[in-house]
Amino acid sequence: MGTEISEPLILDKESIDDGAGIESELVPEWKDQITIRGLVVSALLGTLFCIITHKLNLTVGIIPSLNVGAGLLGFFFVKSWTGFLTKLGFQVSPFTKQENTVIQTCVVACYGLAFSGGFGSYMIAMDERTYKLIGADYPGNRAEDIKNPGLGWMTGFLFVVSFLGLFSLTPLRKVMVLDYKLTYPSGTATAMLINSFHTHSGAELAGFYFDFSPTYVGCGLICPHIVNCSVLLGAIISWGFLWPFISAHAGDWYPSGLESNNFKGLYGYKVFIAIALILGDGLYNLIKIIYISAKEMCNKSTKLSKLPIVNEVIDNESSKVLAEQRKRDDIFLKDRIPTWFAASGYVALAAISTATIPIIFPPLKWYLVLVSYIIAPALAFCNSYGTGLTDWSLSSTYGKIGLFIIASLVGSDGGVMAGLAACGVMMSIVSTAADLMQDFKTGYLTLSSAKSMFVSQLLGTAMGCVIAPLTFWMFWTAFEVGSPDGPYKAPYAVIFREMAILGIEGFSELPKHCLALCFGFFIGAFLVNLLKDVTPKEISQFIPIPMAMAVPFYIGAYFAVDMFVGTVILFIWERINQKDAEDYAGAVASGLICGDGIWTIPSAILSILRINPPICMYFGPSLSS
Repeated sequence: MGTEISEPLILDKESIDDGAGIESELVPEWKDQITIRGLVVSALLGTLFCIITHKLNLTVGIIPSLNVGAGLLGFFFVKSWTGFLTKLGFQVSPFTKQENTVIQTCVVACYGLAFSGGFGSYMIAMDERTYKLIGADYPGNRAEDIKNPGLGWMTGFLFVVSFLGLFSLTPLRKVMVLDYKLTYPSGTATAMLINSFHTHSGAELAGFYFDFSPTYVGCGLICPHIVNCSVLLGAIISWGFLWPFISAHAGDWYPSGLESNNFKGLYGYKVFIAIALILGDGLYNLIKIIYISAKEMCNKSTKLSKLPIVNEVIDNESSKVLAEQRKRDDIFLKDRIPTWFAASGYVALAAISTATIPIIFPPLKWYLVLVSYIIAPALAFCNSYGTGLTDWSLSSTYGKIGLFIIASLVGSDGGVMAGLAACGVMMSIVSTAADLMQDFKTGYLTLSSAKSMFVSQLLGTAMGCVIAPLTFWMFWTAFEVGSPDGPYKAPYAVIFREMAILGIEGFSELPKHCLALCFGFFIGAFLVNLLKDVTPKEISQFIPIPMAMAVPFYIGAYFAVDMFVGTVILFIWERINQKDAEDYAGAVASGLICGDGIWTIPSAILSILRINPPICMYFGPSLSS
């Protein structure tokens, strides 16, 4: 028998008070949004989600967003517990949507370290099993560049690198959420789910949330049309023209017969051209933010204009909607995190990390760590901006940038170990920064304090520094992790070690014309953004976004069609009934994302228990006789 819940999980339509709105809603102080019961639930769910993440990381190497599952299970556990205590006659404090949001934020921060901690990539690439798998006689693969997993050093490493990302972009939260109006699809979907459980608004739409439908169609419904079209255009350019063209030169531009993940072949073009597009777009917008900010400091009357994504026209909005918007903005900006605090925290943690990391990884010298921390905020901005557009965090791609560059600088004497460690430094910063900004978006939509979001991220990160290594150790001791014949092959371990080996020989080892193509796409991304800003709005609204175009270059084209289907559905819906599209599209999109997100949990648990489906179906081309 399950625990009885004394209050309904979803409000009935009849219980809705049409006169109430968020403008009259009482919001707890930020300290009251963080509770002991919430932290206990966060630790339990963080452990569960770390296990799921490790399992996925060590098998397929792709981790979907579990934000939605964290929000739902956090609600279920606390609501069950408070209902049980109420039945026993205990007085319990009400469970608010702000506390629910804090739990979700804490869980995401915790399990995020199971990914950015490199337990399926750079960290396990250092071990002896991966070294032997590549081959002792493989050029550049030295026995000296081995460091087997250990609870002590893994935990210590996570503690010194995982907190910096939280301080790197905090001053830009207003720019990313309010000014750029980035959608952060998973964060938006999670917020709508939490709101449907705790507020009257959206309750009648909650039935959508359990329709197990494709995630990316939902992303297409939430993301602006230009983002979805940019993703599709990027897929067409890369997989329709560029990759077939380069593949036709196999044997000339690069050796033919290479494996699909060999950086000396087509894979090298995919990774580095995507990186060039991302850096070109990110660098332009970073320069633009610095320029506008400096201009505002000189002239406070100047306001941000011509932002790259959304310029909302709210002339026709009702006064109620405007009041709700103002309240969200006021609460989001109320509990400020001082810029001096974020800056000094980053500098202090960078100093500690710069002194500590060379002790753990001697080949990675202190000055290389320092340089990494100087350039990391710029890369963190690029990743957070891209995540806000497409819901894809490319933290591993930015980690590969650090890996390749540092390995090239250190050379053959320790370059592999130094490159892999630098990859960990970079991945941790850009990943946690994107997660924090995603959670800021959720907090903004659920009227949660930015300060409580920041503190819960700190607490969740501290939990993850302990829970992520412990749960990984369970896999490491129970299975032959990394064995090609075992259930947990850790496919990315070999890729990351081979990339470090490639980095030792420098950019000269990249395939033919790769560097020239990268330079061309970098300049192209910069110029496209410039063109978007200098042309009239009726023209610029049709100019694609390079950051969104870059994702299918590296990830693949499979999700671009799904997102475009979502944008076509929304476009037709808007033409048929604009009002219904505005009211219901977000809820439908959230349902699509939530359905897939929630199913990830039981699916992964069944997979860990090695329970196979009773039947599998495959559709392939017919064989000609």
